[in-house]
Amino acid sequence: MQNNYYCTYPCINIFEHPSISSKISSQIIYGEKFKVLRKVKNFLKIKTSYDKYHGYIKSKKLINKIKPTHKVKVLKTRIYKSNNFLPFSSQIEILKRKKNYVMFKKNKWIREKDITFINKNEKNFVKIFKLYLNCKYKWGGKTYRGIDCSALVQLFYKFNNKFFPRDTVKQIKYKKGKIKKKKFKIGDIIYWKGHVAVCINSKKLIHAYGPKKKVVIMPIKKTIKIIERTANLKVKKICRI
Repeated sequence: MQNNYYCTYPCINIFEHPSISSKISSQIIYGEKFKVLRKVKNFLKIKTSYDKYHGYIKSKKLINKIKPTHKVKVLKTRIYKSNNFLPFSSQIEILKRKKNYVMFKKNKWIREKDITFINKNEKNFVKIFKLYLNCKYKWGGKTYRGIDCSALVQLFYKFNNKFFPRDTVKQIKYKKGKIKKKKFKIGDIIYWKGHVAVCINSKKLIHAYGPKKKVVIMPIKKTIKIIERTANLKVKKICRI
């Protein structure tokens, strides 16, 4: 199997192995394109088109005929005639318009004000990161229901139609930067082994922080000291967004 499909569910978990007891390593959200590599029991091994991420999803009804034209620009937008939401950066095809709503799937409507053109960029990364403030920390998560530190950074690039790796281990290799810095400024990305945070000004950073179990804003230098003291991790690299 080497077919291209699109995610037509708000969110699908990607597992490390073909088992629901396996760790969730990432997620695909509505409109994301992926390739099915093979079927393994009740699972499909996939490779995402955006970041070439490999993993397993539960077998579902797949669709390969979407032509996304717009994307969700808010943290979540309610799907009318259901009790669900589309998460930020979901990519949709508008099938019908009515008053202030658009239909993106049969009998599934969202508010038009919650979307923008797919090629529209948002340079204000602080605005995007703050959408997730107080969202639950979730390993492998990429939505308002839960997000991890590397996904928070990746989603900014993805929304702006730029490639960026999924995991910190690859992000840190992808970005050029320094090991030490005396003065921090807005747009600095700070990497530790297995963790990343972004400076929103010269004094504070934002990150999806496991010990706090949510996305939080914290003082930069205090955070560096806390992570060194509690996790025995020193800063590995400082880059620019």
